[in-house]
Amino acid sequence: MRAVIVAAAVAFIISLLGTPVAIRVFTALKAGQPIRSIGLASNEGKQGTPAMGGVVFIVATVLAYVAGHLALATLPERQIAQEGPTMTALVLLGVFVFCGAVGFLDDYLKVRRRNSDGLSAKGKLLGQAIVGAGFGIAALYVVSTNGQTVASEHISLIRDISWLNVGKVGSVMVFVFVITAMSNGVNLTDGLDGLATGASVLVLGAYALIGFWQYRHWCADDAYARVNDYCYQVRDPLEIAIIAAAAAAACVGFLWWNASPARIFMGDVGSLGLGGLIGGLAVATRTTLLSVMIGGLFVIITTTWVIQIVSFRTTGKRVFRMVPLHHHFELAGWSEVNIVVRFWIVAGVCVAVGLGLFYSDFLAVVG
Repeated sequence: MRAVIVAAAVAFIISLLGTPVAIRVFTALKAGQPIRSIGLASNEGKQGTPAMGGVVFIVATVLAYVAGHLALATLPERQIAQEGPTMTALVLLGVFVFCGAVGFLDDYLKVRRRNSDGLSAKGKLLGQAIVGAGFGIAALYVVSTNGQTVASEHISLIRDISWLNVGKVGSVMVFVFVITAMSNGVNLTDGLDGLATGASVLVLGAYALIGFWQYRHWCADDAYARVNDYCYQVRDPLEIAIIAAAAAAACVGFLWWNASPARIFMGDVGSLGLGGLIGGLAVATRTTLLSVMIGGLFVIITTTWVIQIVSFRTTGKRVFRMVPLHHHFELAGWSEVNIVVRFWIVAGVCVAVGLGLFYSDFLAVVG
């Protein structure tokens, strides 16, 4: 627990203090966010607001992970269940950083061209797929000393579903899909001040709790496994908890400056990075299907976007006034703050239900 708390505290402080520095730097570099003129009230006055703020919480998370391991080093050896950096950490932080790098390139092109056209949709998807495939292979093919891998060959809900074995190649494909879907889901959600940041805090906080719970009921812990029939077959759950808690706390520090009216945007570097990390956490904790509920807000916004595109291309009619979904409610007359707070509530309910399902599975087995 000490390592998780230290990592979260360090991430929060670095992000809270580092974000105003980033605001000044990106403002001096004239790295302002180009805003499309689409008639939305929320866009008024935002032209030129510094973008690429996601760099701050990505760096804060990586540094906080190091701090968390320094805290681990002060514990008695018998309490240190994992020595870092582990493959789990390399996969999760790698996906976070490199999905963020794809977003950074997109943001850079927007700023350089002084318009909202960055990477093409195909280019962005290709970058996400390459990152997902690279780290998916590492997650499936690099085995620990006890024979475990970061990802599993099975599709998982709250743990691996034994009869849904898709093999290593299939699992890499699943990894790519989850990373790509989640990163685009967070990216679509990032349209109003603080919306994606706040929702991400809730989801990452949930995964910090899941990771720590799995660590406390870990099959690799002989003291626990000897007296209990049920334990979690995951690799490096404490690493998962440290990284998720650090990322959540870093987003809280960033939200101080990103809340309406935002003084800085996370940009695609932040949204693609966060989505990639959330997808990686889902795979590493063996909660791939459960992540549809935990990240329910991102799923809803992505699904409505797909419905709109399919409907318009097949019938020429729109189901919603505008997508992503938050813009539909803007055009319906909701204020930006109302939309953000209400969407946070939706995200919180989805997280609560997801955690409830996770815990009820544990109770059903041990109770």
